[in-house]
Amino acid sequence: MARNGQDDAASRIICDVAARLHAAQSRLRPDLVPLSTWFASLTQAAEARGGVFREAGAVVADLLAAPQDTVVLHGDLHHGNVLDAGARGWLAIDPKGLIGERGFDFANILCNPDHVLATSPGRLNRQVAVIAEVAGLERQRLLAWVAAWAGLSAAWHLEDGGEAKTALTVAKLALDATRIG
Repeated sequence: MARNGQDDAASRIICDVAARLHAAQSRLRPDLVPLSTWFASLTQAAEARGGVFREAGAVVADLLAAPQDTVVLHGDLHHGNVLDAGARGWLAIDPKGLIGERGFDFANILCNPDHVLATSPGRLNRQVAVIAEVAGLERQRLLAWVAAWAGLSAAWHLEDGGEAKTALTVAKLALDATRIG
C-alpha cells in the first residue's frame, strides 16, 4: 500500500493493529524482554563507533530512564509484519516478546517498507504526524523512538555484516527533526 501512494492509509492500519495489541493485556505475562536489554547492541555500537550511534544511544538512554505507557510490545511492527487476513481483519505476525513503552512499537514503521520510501523527502515528518495523531503519541517522543530504533537497527545490520544505509539515514533524519521540533 505504501509503495502505491497509500502511505498514510498503511500507517493508519499499522497503528490500529498496534492499538489492539497494546489493549490486549493480561495479568499473566510470559517472560518478556525489557527494552533496556533489547538496546544492548546500540549501546555497544555507540561506544565503538560514535557519531549517529552515540546520539541515538543518548536518546534511548533518556527514553528508558523515564518510560511512559508500559505495555507488552510486538517489537517488530512494520509493513511486512501486518497482513490482511480477510474477514479477520489486519493481523500482526512475528512478535518479539518485549515489554516497554508503547511508543517504541511505532518507530519501525518509519524505516519501512524500503529505502526509497523511508528516506524520501518529507516522508518522515508526514508519517510522524499521521502516526502521532492516530496513536495518540507526542510528536517529539515518537521522533526520539524513531531515532533510537533506527540506530539499533543499523547496529544490528552491521553486526550481521549487512548494510545499514536505510537505518542510518532514518536515524539522522529523526535526530535532525528532534533538534528542530
